Amino acid sequence: MSANKDTVRKYIDGFNKSDHAQILSCLTDDIEWTVFGHFRLIGKEAYDQAIESPDFSGPPVLEIVRLVEEDDVVMAELSGEAHRANGEIMRMAMGEVFVMRDALIAERRAFVIELTENEYK
Repeated sequence: MSANKDTVRKYIDGFNKSDHAQILSCLTDDIEWTVFGHFRLIGKEAYDQAIESPDFSGPPVLEIVRLVEEDDVVMAELSGEAHRANGEIMRMAMGEVFVMRDALIAERRAFVIELTENEYK
């Protein structure tokens, strides 16, 4: 297992526990986080504030389907669920690009697709 993949696994585990310290330990100080169609932020302080959204309740449940690495980029396919603040469950499929620097996440680009009918739709 590579150091980059280990960092991504630790990061996802931190999100599953809403463990801010664990998540932030995986990031560079100048981290950039983009969730396409939703937001972009820069820096650990902004990242820390966005870990838990008021639109959701509790930590998500994210499962790594696969990780692929080339050079300093780790691509992750994820499936998951998150509880909305109104009690509904959001099911999702995700594609994530993690740009790494010195085995830390320097940039995260997320493609999140909400699933409303089945595992692909």
